Amino acid sequence: MCSADVLVSFQFADKVGLIETAVMMAAPKSWRRLVYSVYTPVLTGLFTRISDRLFRTRNRRRGSSVLLLAPLLAEADPSPLPVFRSPGSTGVQGTDGLRARFRWMAEHVPAFKVPGTHIHILTSPDQFYHTMKARIKTAKRRVVMASLYLGTGPLEQELVDCMQEALERSQEGDNPDLQVSILLDYTRGSRGQTNSRTMLLPLLQQYSSQMRVSLYHTPDLRGLLRLLVPQRFNETIGVQHIKAYLFDDDLIISGANLSDSYFTNRQDRYVLLENCGEVADFFSDLVGAVGDVSLQLQTDNSVSMMYGMVHPYRGNRDDFSASARKHIMEVVNTARARQHIAESERLVRESEGEEGGKEDTWVFPLVQMKPLGIQVDEQVTQRLLTDAGPGATVFLTSGYFNLTRAYMSLVLGLGADYRILTASPEVNGFFGAKGIAGEIPAAYIHIARQFYSKVCQLGQQERVHLHEYHRAQWTFHAKGLWYYLRGQVRPCLTLIGSPNFGYRSVHRDLEAQIAIVTENQEQEMLYQRSTEVSSSTFQQPDRHVKLWVKLLTPLIKNFF
Repeated sequence: MCSADVLVSFQFADKVGLIETAVMMAAPKSWRRLVYSVYTPVLTGLFTRISDRLFRTRNRRRGSSVLLLAPLLAEADPSPLPVFRSPGSTGVQGTDGLRARFRWMAEHVPAFKVPGTHIHILTSPDQFYHTMKARIKTAKRRVVMASLYLGTGPLEQELVDCMQEALERSQEGDNPDLQVSILLDYTRGSRGQTNSRTMLLPLLQQYSSQMRVSLYHTPDLRGLLRLLVPQRFNETIGVQHIKAYLFDDDLIISGANLSDSYFTNRQDRYVLLENCGEVADFFSDLVGAVGDVSLQLQTDNSVSMMYGMVHPYRGNRDDFSASARKHIMEVVNTARARQHIAESERLVRESEGEEGGKEDTWVFPLVQMKPLGIQVDEQVTQRLLTDAGPGATVFLTSGYFNLTRAYMSLVLGLGADYRILTASPEVNGFFGAKGIAGEIPAAYIHIARQFYSKVCQLGQQERVHLHEYHRAQWTFHAKGLWYYLRGQVRPCLTLIGSPNFGYRSVHRDLEAQIAIVTENQEQEMLYQRSTEVSSSTFQQPDRHVKLWVKLLTPLIKNFF
């Protein structure tokens, strides 16, 4: 019996044993490789829960132990979180009405007022790429970039060259205070011989006093799990997923990574907040706080923690999470308190007859870092979906459609109309991949079919519509939400950033997005390239899903 068969034969739960029997009868030989390489984290996660209980007493007495494995699996069917509530926020229209409707957010996160004319929608990967290059070159005080990883191709090298050009100019006296800070994920940024670290190392070596590279490492990848999971799949346990790109007081919030496809033919969303100093300061502080609890890249390509910080996988897991949560939430709470004071002062000025400024748009930053005990974005999203009653319309998009049970129950409940946009199989980022990864689009087909079947079972086809994005030679990575009030032709709120509304975004990764209370028509451009899903969609030959993929999808869906 091969090692994969041995792993599956461990009877951690009756469910595992039953699935093993069924799949062994239906699956091809390649299934064994899938179990070993992809499903190993799931089985290991089950073992983790047992191991955690066995060693919990020891951990309390002696601190962290390398024998401890991080608990991976949350409840399979989590109950919806308590949503934020505030009185008197329905049935209002106009600018003042919108402010009242969404004022409850300001009780939990900072609320920044900015001129709507300073917010620009970028529409293409090329525009995103060239906007970043241009602003790096002209930055005078700071360049702050947070991403999952930095690619290793010529386009990515051009981006690094722009940083070098800006740093060289700063040393010549043009911008002597320029600081460059990069935050990436440790696992993804360290993969392979040539990787994100080696791309940035020359800059770090040459400009060590002006350059910082932080590599976030999830506290859930530790102990035996860290040794067992292959490098190619260790990012499934949890990653730094925030995508924020900041140049002085200009900020781009996106779901796009720093890699060539995201600069050429991978459709995402991007919003540029130009000359919005307070919002830029917040995200600079947020990225800095996450960087402080991350591993720091050294000039010899080693990594180390800042003095006094708990190590993410060698230190005690609870201590790391508590310390990181305190450090990061200090940024959120400080900014929120500062904005409350500023808003109070503004109201006083207005009551005294002073004319207000041109800030007509609200920006609310939302953070989700559940491994660290931070779940603001999840609570806000649930509140938005809960408040979206009959007559409202919600456009929701995700390149990887895999809603949490809590979100799905709210969508399928009797509420707003929904137009959900996801990737068709041929624009899925894994389409055509070699080996097991090539079956991931089929897993998403299976998830979409199950969702659509549920919609039909509940008789909600007139209220909940599923669309697929199509574009030859492109892939689709956009995610976000647009909220329309009853009878309105423009959205009053949009969410844009890194979350995908799936299990990983809520439970495993570090995420950030912004809620913008304003009007824009960006959503129309994406949906123009889509077709609506019907029952006949899943009868097409390219929508066939192999039996073993159907059987394994429920078990591995929480990892992608």
